[in-house]
Amino acid sequence: MLERLFSLIKKNRRKTQFDHDLMATFRTRYASFKALLQVNSELLQLISDIEEKLRGDDIFGMAYVRSQSSRCVFYAARMIQNLEELSGRKFPALIEVLDGIQNGIRGLLDQQQPQLKDVVLPFDRITREMVDGVGGKIANLGEAANRVHLPIPRGYAITTAAYYRILQVNDLLDGIKKANMALDAADPQSIIEVSRQIQDFFLEAVIPEDIVDAVLEAHQRLADECGRSLSDLKVSMRSSAIGEDGDLSFAGQYLSVLNVAPDNVISVYRQILASLYTPRAVTYRLHRGIPAEEVAMSAACLEMVPSVASGVTYSRHPFQIIEDHVIINAVWGLGPYAVDGKVTPDSYTLSKDDPPAILGAKIASKPVRLVGQPDGSLVEEPVTATLQRRPCLSEFHLKTLAGYTVALERHFQRPQDVEWALDSVGRLFILQTRPLQVIGRSTRPQEAEAIAGRQVVISGGDVACPGVGCGPAHIVHCDDDLLSFPDGGILVAANPNPKYFLVMPKARAIVTDTGSITGHMASLAREFMVPAVLNTGVATKAIAPGVEVTVDAYCGRVYLGKVPELLDIKLQRGDFMKDSPVFARLQNVAAFIVPLTLIDPHAEAFQPRNCRTIHDIMRLAHEFSYRAIFEFSSLASDAGRLSVKLKARLPLDLHIIDLGGGLKDVPAGAREVTPGQIASVPFKALLKGMLCEDLAATNPRPVNLKGFMSVMSEQMLTPANIALYRFGGRSYAIISDKYVNFSSRVGYHYSVVDAYGGRTVNKNYINFQFKGGAADDVRRSRRSRGIAKVLQSLGFIVDTKADVVWARFQKHPAEAIEEALDHLGRLLQFTRQMDMLMQSEASVTMLAECFLNGDYQLCLEKLTTDKETA
Repeated sequence: MLERLFSLIKKNRRKTQFDHDLMATFRTRYASFKALLQVNSELLQLISDIEEKLRGDDIFGMAYVRSQSSRCVFYAARMIQNLEELSGRKFPALIEVLDGIQNGIRGLLDQQQPQLKDVVLPFDRITREMVDGVGGKIANLGEAANRVHLPIPRGYAITTAAYYRILQVNDLLDGIKKANMALDAADPQSIIEVSRQIQDFFLEAVIPEDIVDAVLEAHQRLADECGRSLSDLKVSMRSSAIGEDGDLSFAGQYLSVLNVAPDNVISVYRQILASLYTPRAVTYRLHRGIPAEEVAMSAACLEMVPSVASGVTYSRHPFQIIEDHVIINAVWGLGPYAVDGKVTPDSYTLSKDDPPAILGAKIASKPVRLVGQPDGSLVEEPVTATLQRRPCLSEFHLKTLAGYTVALERHFQRPQDVEWALDSVGRLFILQTRPLQVIGRSTRPQEAEAIAGRQVVISGGDVACPGVGCGPAHIVHCDDDLLSFPDGGILVAANPNPKYFLVMPKARAIVTDTGSITGHMASLAREFMVPAVLNTGVATKAIAPGVEVTVDAYCGRVYLGKVPELLDIKLQRGDFMKDSPVFARLQNVAAFIVPLTLIDPHAEAFQPRNCRTIHDIMRLAHEFSYRAIFEFSSLASDAGRLSVKLKARLPLDLHIIDLGGGLKDVPAGAREVTPGQIASVPFKALLKGMLCEDLAATNPRPVNLKGFMSVMSEQMLTPANIALYRFGGRSYAIISDKYVNFSSRVGYHYSVVDAYGGRTVNKNYINFQFKGGAADDVRRSRRSRGIAKVLQSLGFIVDTKADVVWARFQKHPAEAIEEALDHLGRLLQFTRQMDMLMQSEASVTMLAECFLNGDYQLCLEKLTTDKETA
């Protein structure tokens, strides 16, 4: 008895350890899958950003090329690692391809580039080529002065060479890296503490004497140029980081200080360096994966303009794209009150003619202004009653400023956002110029008004590639529809698909119901320069086949008919950087990263050894991850005591394995749960459909004699040794708060639903497979095609073969994922045992139409009385 007792104890211990190991396997693979989805999303954003730079209208330097390419390689390596952990397989071919890509990129980046040695540069020597040494803001301003020949304040720049020297002398880089190790993206307090620690590094750092001397000498030269004593000179000090105003979205993120006295220049410079590590900037880089060695700071010291008036100018309307006019906003005093909205500015509209014409003016009441004081402070003071409603600018100044703005747009070859100031003797100065960020970007400018008198059929889409296209709509449901695509057509589809590249040379525009601007097809659309509006929600319903439409891929709209006002738009963009050495270097590096050659995941060539670029590796790893997670349920049959049984009105022996957050209010040791204890959002949605009252799920299917005989004869003729054909036993749902892998085995039917639904649209998906049946091959095939028709109507990408259905629904908001899962749950119950009722080809369409109309019982009656039955 003792031996039997000890044997039983050992067996239970082994069983407990097995359960523990199996649950650890579930959780590890699921964690790897979630991590892979996150990396995929980050990598798509990087590729999208590189594609934007390849348009040639943003200033960037080699720091950008090095940073983005190294991040792409890093993320690709992480995707491969996640895929291996998820699938339990090694992919040496992928690693070999990535190593070759990395070596190719390294060979390009290792070519010697001239390094800036000067710690101080006067503005008359600064151009766009020096962006790595002075940052985007200063490079733009130097370009405006030295190549557009516009007036800017006199001054100099403290370059990134000074920044790197300060890092080296104080050994700050190691300290920054060590401090960054304590960062936790989910813990705001850790970000604040790390930010404060690194800022203190800079505030307490030793500034080498040669840098201090160079700055003081430059400051003295500036005072001499301005005809002032050194003590009387006031400057504005503006931050200019690598990545700002051209490389990454850091606008307004760093410190700029106005009216700085000479004694405070070094102190303010320290503060500007420290602002590189504000909590906001640290968070940005943490989420973007930008390492400390890839950032640097420069500072501009500009003669302070004692502004009588100042403001902002746009070289065209920022969101009304058909209004190609100069817009000038102006306030009394210094510019921050115009930029920060402290005072409602005067607003002027001028034409781009030579000379410009004033088309409109709105003069606001301006009760206060910001002014500088002799001690270096800034104060707000009231504006006299006579000035409050007086225009800030004369006709001469308006036309001069409009001319400057048009010249900047022409030079930089894209719309500009310009800051300016007017001094007490009537001189205008350009203080800053940067790309106007709204027009032609991957945004959804909700403020833009529709074209008057034109019928809008779609609004609110996401712009993947800007532009305007007009032509007849061609609805694409399947690959065959691509074969008949007309030259000059508008491609309209439910979902984006990389296969559409086949017709992109013919397409004037692309419009889809779903999709992400960082998806694979969006990337191809930008490569082919095809205007594309995605995620409209209604494209395939709102646009009729063959109807002429105009796609506004600036504001995310589609108009019925031809809209000449839009077709006439000619935006300046595309060539500013293309003749520079750094642009050529980016092109060469991008050839290893951006192109996508593995288009069709079902093709024989879709193999690791055929990857040519990082985009290929990402595409293949992403697809293989779906296949690996789809097979998750195969582990569930060994789950044993890990699962709990669902007590519900379902014809299933359904057991649940919770990876975390999938169940709620379950007492310890409970062996059963109810639908009310399900916390998993996607599983709850699927159950909602399966438990739909209208389906009467527990009722047996009506008997059709011919179908019943088909079932009987099929089983009698099936060889006894093919026992695996009949699926039996338990069904499993492996769940978490946002995930479900549901495998259903009922009789001769087998289906798997694998889905994720969270706040990040790029991660969301549903994968579905259905196979099997008890009737003959013909009836099973009919049911599969009926299911496929339903899923296609619901927006799934569907493929069928014999009695097998594969379907995917991806990159939708969580609400759409839940709705689709509800439909899928209903469909699983509705089509149960229906293969025996599929008596004719007409039953395929009948099944789909009745389900989509909610006529569940009517469909059963029609199929049971099908004429072919007689």
